[in-house]
Amino acid sequence: MADLVYPPVIAFARTMFTLLGMKITIEGEEHVPADGGAVIACNHVSYLDFIFCGLAARRSKRLVRFMAKDSIFRHSIGGPLMRGMHHIPVDRDAGMASYKAALSALKSGEVVGVFPEATISQSFTVKDLKSGATRMAAATGTPLIPVVLWGTQRFWTKGHPKNLTQRGVPITILVGEPLHPGRRDNQDAVTAELRSRMTIMLDRAQREYPQQPKGPEDKWWLPAHLGGSAPSPAVYEPEAQ
Repeated sequence: MADLVYPPVIAFARTMFTLLGMKITIEGEEHVPADGGAVIACNHVSYLDFIFCGLAARRSKRLVRFMAKDSIFRHSIGGPLMRGMHHIPVDRDAGMASYKAALSALKSGEVVGVFPEATISQSFTVKDLKSGATRMAAATGTPLIPVVLWGTQRFWTKGHPKNLTQRGVPITILVGEPLHPGRRDNQDAVTAELRSRMTIMLDRAQREYPQQPKGPEDKWWLPAHLGGSAPSPAVYEPEAQ
């Protein structure tokens, strides 16, 4: 398919990264295959995560087709951009159509990006995962690649005002070794393994992050178990069901 919109959007984003002095660290890019279908499963802490998650495939020169809420596709500005980048709209009341579209993309050799937590984790831990990413990988025989982001929540996340102009914010992107689920595998067990790997990766990204909150009022972007003021996971458990 022709990609006339995606490359200029990437160029614009990289320009903004430079202007804002972002310190982006990416590790494990070699796990994204240079060709063929693949499913990227990423944690979700920010409204901007799809921008940064896509960087995981930069070394492999792949363009990630993200599954995103269909409401974004109805936005006057976001909609044309999302369609131009060939992302996949998800209607939660009619999810089979988007699932089939994702399968078709994978079978044609595309990389499909999924946020299996379904909603932003306000605790900044990995919530329970939906099994769709695992099932898609198993159905198409494609690798399932865990990715975690950290630092993106400082720009714009649920429950906090956005701050898109702050400079020098480090962003960590960790790409893990792929899982290879098969049709006969227990998909719930594979999804549990995916969550376990993502949790370990996220904990590492958080503990090795090069900046700390400037004071008590800035601790909102750290999880509670690391001394931050983000709510505990139990507060938002219903969102993961």
